[in-house]
Amino acid sequence: MKKIFFALLPFLPLMAFAQSPGKGFSLIPHPDKNQVDITYNGRLLTAYCYTDSIAKPFLYPVNTLNGITVTRGFPVKLIPGESTDHPHHVGIWMNYESVNGIDFWNNSSAIPAAKKDHYGTILHKKILEQKASKNRAQLQTTATWVNHSGEPFLDEATTYFFEVKNNRFYITRSTTLTALDKPVVFADVKDGFFAIRLAKELEMPSAETRSFTDNQGNITKIRASGALVPSGMYYASNGLKGDAVWSSQGTWALLKGKKDGAPISIGMFDHPSNTGYPTYWHARGYGLFALNPLGRSVFSKGKDSLNLTLQPHQSKKFTYRIVIAQQDLPLAEMEKMETEFKQTRY
Repeated sequence: MKKIFFALLPFLPLMAFAQSPGKGFSLIPHPDKNQVDITYNGRLLTAYCYTDSIAKPFLYPVNTLNGITVTRGFPVKLIPGESTDHPHHVGIWMNYESVNGIDFWNNSSAIPAAKKDHYGTILHKKILEQKASKNRAQLQTTATWVNHSGEPFLDEATTYFFEVKNNRFYITRSTTLTALDKPVVFADVKDGFFAIRLAKELEMPSAETRSFTDNQGNITKIRASGALVPSGMYYASNGLKGDAVWSSQGTWALLKGKKDGAPISIGMFDHPSNTGYPTYWHARGYGLFALNPLGRSVFSKGKDSLNLTLQPHQSKKFTYRIVIAQQDLPLAEMEKMETEFKQTRY
């Protein structure tokens, strides 16, 4: 199999007017909205958003090549019938629940001002580079992780690689986190690290109300979804499915369901270069599809631990991939995509 090296691909520099709509990828900046649209053949696939109210950069919405939205609308957009739990779950994002004791994961506008000192924000800094060609695009950004007082903990350098292949939309995120002047400890906790929040139709059907508790002791109740609208089901590389995928280890996981009358498959892949490979899965039936390689003590029930620590100016790179397909992907195809991802360097 021929290896793909994104660093060597001949991307074409893009400005908002550099590529005619309807011909492959375009990256269109909207500084007034604090976002960059990623379009393909003139249709929006996703947007890189860095609005202040969300407390982190994120990709939103996320659409199939044919325009079906797979992400939940809330908290950006209210859609009748969708859940409004966990307002910090938005689009595709990366952050963590305990960074030197500060909670970046659960921060949102729902946190009272009196409790904000326990929460952190990822501040977008710059868009360094954006490139586009027919079937590939690239967006390079920087950010800083700060606590509520503005004290910086980490510098972040992220490159998003977007690709269309085999009638599927590939999103690969490669992020380097660098500690600043003090050590940074990612304590083993449940909530993190790389995630997507799915639309109501892609949740797993449930018959009972369930409660979930975060690291600050806040309890969120998720009402039973019923069996008519949700259609999702998880599958993992380790052979498990459904709720059993949560807290298990594996190199990939797959969510399959239906939306707007079409089959939808969403695959998530861990890269062998990552700390904590193979990752633990934080995949919930109510629509949170996440991986967390850093919460090992929680998911292993104390049999394993990590407590990742970065010394001053030390860096770690994390590379993950999500595939969005308006197809019913067979598990054998996930194995093929995993092999390709393993052979790709970033």
